Amino acid sequence: MERKNGPWTIKDTEIKYKDEFIEVCVDTVAKPDGAPGTYATVQLKNGVAVLPMDDDGNVYLTRQFRYAIAQDSIEVISGGVEAGEEPLLAARRETREELGIEGATWTTMGFFHLETSIVKGPVYLFVLRGLSFTETDPDDTEDVKTLKLPLAEAVQKVLANEITHGPSCVLLLKTYVLQNKSKNS
Repeated sequence: MERKNGPWTIKDTEIKYKDEFIEVCVDTVAKPDGAPGTYATVQLKNGVAVLPMDDDGNVYLTRQFRYAIAQDSIEVISGGVEAGEEPLLAARRETREELGIEGATWTTMGFFHLETSIVKGPVYLFVLRGLSFTETDPDDTEDVKTLKLPLAEAVQKVLANEITHGPSCVLLLKTYVLQNKSKNS
């Protein structure tokens, strides 16, 4: 069944690959100029990113090996939203699992798209305050280490390309800017 997608017309969709994390589709389309073509998209599981921050302005990040880039990565707490799960519940679950952190105040920092031309799957952003610590419960594939440092130092790591994980960069920079804006108001 033909359907419109902005100025594009989708004639048919074929799923080329699908697992629990990713779906790759190729659409047969009429381009905005009417010419025939194809357009591939990748649907990722929706995600969450959480930045726990203590009363002294320290943030708690993860350091773990990431298969796709074949190296360790410094990141905020990140994970997938399960089917039917609200992003805040996923954020709470991931925070307990990865770093054993719970908290009193959750602030929603919006969401962002990883890459808007071919990738679908928003990442929902949260800052957690009023921290308490408990046992971790990581997935079998995770070897997560905790990295505690001042927010300003984490931002410097973003600027120096020591933190390159997209959701982490966005959440750290957003938090830093909004925190400094409120201090100067």
